[in-house]
Amino acid sequence: MKNLPLLFCGIFFALAFSFVGLVLTSHIQLGSLTRTTETLVPSDDDPSIMVVSEGDPLYPPKSVGLAQQGKQEYISLGCMYCHSQQIRRADFGADIDRGWGPRQTVARDYIMQDRVLLGTMRTGPDLAHLGGRYAGDAGRDWNHLHLYNPQIVSKGSTMPPFAFLYETRKIDREVSTDALVFPPESRYGPEEGYEIIPTRRAVALVEYLLSLKINYSLPEAIIPE
Repeated sequence: MKNLPLLFCGIFFALAFSFVGLVLTSHIQLGSLTRTTETLVPSDDDPSIMVVSEGDPLYPPKSVGLAQQGKQEYISLGCMYCHSQQIRRADFGADIDRGWGPRQTVARDYIMQDRVLLGTMRTGPDLAHLGGRYAGDAGRDWNHLHLYNPQIVSKGSTMPPFAFLYETRKIDREVSTDALVFPPESRYGPEEGYEIIPTRRAVALVEYLLSLKINYSLPEAIIPE
């Protein structure tokens, strides 16, 4: 009983030092990160200090518009339970060899995100650079078909279909410009005279997926030539 206060103090300081070392130190390191240019240049005042290149775009970019709304759909649908958004180093896995991204992701890649969706499982492929792998209108069409039913473009996929994000309509005179275009004789296409239209939720989700790109270098993570 005489050593009880000493034991209590020892436990308290052990927990306090652990908290400071693991939580506060990490917070200080990550909290000091800011957006930067792809390369740094010597400062005019002190050439030994490297600063951002004036006039060059800042990275990581901000996510705006529909992509921000789509992120909420991504969260609500539980996509992060099967997909990650973190590309491992070349010597820590085959992510880069698989074409999931041109370089590893680093802490600075996530500083503009209010909620970081790193994920913990890879039932499906990593999505950190999905917008770089499937870009433009072709990438938009691919992602819509993949969401409607993954078997259309990824035969054998274990991902469930998200057909409830799409609406089946009767064609009025001519096919809508935003209707899904199915491969010829696809058994997943609509009945003759009908078309599949993405809802606003589907449009926002696809725009978010297309915004996921690691197509820029950072001073601490350069894309190899």
